Amino acid sequence: MIDIPPPPGSSTSAQGPEEHRFPCNQCGADYRFNPGDGALTCDHCGYSEPIGAGPWKGAALREMDFDTAIAQQLPDAEIEETRVLTCTNCAAQVEFDPDTHAAECPFCATPVVTDTGINRHIKPRGVLPFALDERSAHKAMSDWLGGLWFAPNGLKDYARKGRRMQGIYVPYWTFDADTQTAYRGERGVVYYETHTVMRGGKRVKQQVPKVRWNPKSGRVARFFDDVLVLASRSLPKSYADALEPWDLPALEPYQPEYLAGFRAEAYTVELAEGQAEARAYMTRVIERDVRFDIGGDRQRIHAMETAVRDVTFKHILLPVWMAAYKYRGQTYRFVVNGRTGRVQGERPWSAIKITIAVVLGLLVAAGVGYLAATGQ
Repeated sequence: MIDIPPPPGSSTSAQGPEEHRFPCNQCGADYRFNPGDGALTCDHCGYSEPIGAGPWKGAALREMDFDTAIAQQLPDAEIEETRVLTCTNCAAQVEFDPDTHAAECPFCATPVVTDTGINRHIKPRGVLPFALDERSAHKAMSDWLGGLWFAPNGLKDYARKGRRMQGIYVPYWTFDADTQTAYRGERGVVYYETHTVMRGGKRVKQQVPKVRWNPKSGRVARFFDDVLVLASRSLPKSYADALEPWDLPALEPYQPEYLAGFRAEAYTVELAEGQAEARAYMTRVIERDVRFDIGGDRQRIHAMETAVRDVTFKHILLPVWMAAYKYRGQTYRFVVNGRTGRVQGERPWSAIKITIAVVLGLLVAAGVGYLAATGQ
């Protein structure tokens, strides 16, 4: 394993938050990360500089010990303080540069004017860099909206011609664990008995299914790798789930350069809560394993005792293009997977289009009825 030292262009101290500045080597303007070529690009002079030539090249994406983190015994190098702006409407906490004091929330389009606060949290361990640029993400969103026939035309046009989408790195936890489960249950085997029953005044023979139960006990083992848990409360879980799958093997060791020109949301689901959600998922998978191990046609599980060892985790950032539009007093949110272009969002409905469809349906039904009546 290779320890990743603090990157150049950043500073961390006990007195203040970590700040990341990436001035262009040619003109001094700010770089931004360009998903097209995976490099830092200066929009002012066009100069480009690759990422990965520094001390992170070849670094391993290390797991962190869960018990150590819960006991608040992580090394200071694993903790950072960042300036965040909190939305008064949806409570999203998004990182902003020190000079930003007014912005619009990327999650709900609410104007936010407030002083930046300080957020102390576990540093990201990995980042999945953006692969799609804003234009490609905007096209994916427009195509998705175009396929919604009952969506208001006004919203479609507004979204197509509206403001640029914002690139947000959304926080997630991943958890690894080694599990061994002892269980007790019963295996059911279906067999059939022939019964004579009365049907239509006649005696007929009927096959009736029965289940023969036998006790069964045993052990199952499973290693869980990278169980993914959303660490944001701002993005609805249904949206996040719809953006999957994520190509987690392509995770890169965290480098703040990947965030240049983008925003990053601070996690609001704490580590312990995230691990509880991961354990619930593991339990469902283990129960499926137990049923498979019991076998037979039916299964009953009376008890499961699971030993969990070597629990580790990572805080990672995944790329999402986001647009929030206020249309006729309502907010519509659309999110695009920054790697695959998969789209999810609120499905808007046009009352006028629905009314027209209902009227046309009634006219068609009346026409069919009339033709059927005259045909007779």
